[in-house]
Amino acid sequence: MRSQQQWSVGQVAERFDLPTNVLRHWESVGLLTPTRDSAGRRRYGHDHVVRIAVIQRSKNAGMSLDQIANLLDGGRSGRHVVLEEHIADLDRQMAEMQVHREMTVHALDCRAHDIATCPHFRHRIDDLLAGFEA
Repeated sequence: MRSQQQWSVGQVAERFDLPTNVLRHWESVGLLTPTRDSAGRRRYGHDHVVRIAVIQRSKNAGMSLDQIANLLDGGRSGRHVVLEEHIADLDRQMAEMQVHREMTVHALDCRAHDIATCPHFRHRIDDLLAGFEA
């Protein structure tokens, strides 16, 4: 049986290492709907903290709040399109990171003190120099 425990906005923010205004913003854009106690204070139950974990992990994966809203709203269409576009974006970023890694490894192993003078390094920046060649 799931816990009936509830937490305050401060407790949840501290647990997730988030400022409280982030949780309030997520509420204002419709990602969260915490309950309110008799004094009007936000109260978060287990389902809320699961949703916050999904939002946080999705943000860390580079998703926008609109993309996350699409994933969390079962009534919205286009969930697969959002995910396919995000996967394509992640693939592009990973390919770029691989190029950056290879460039950095080359620079580490290169004997040239000034990496800009290394003839083997040059091909790694040719795309940025396109249009500057005489």
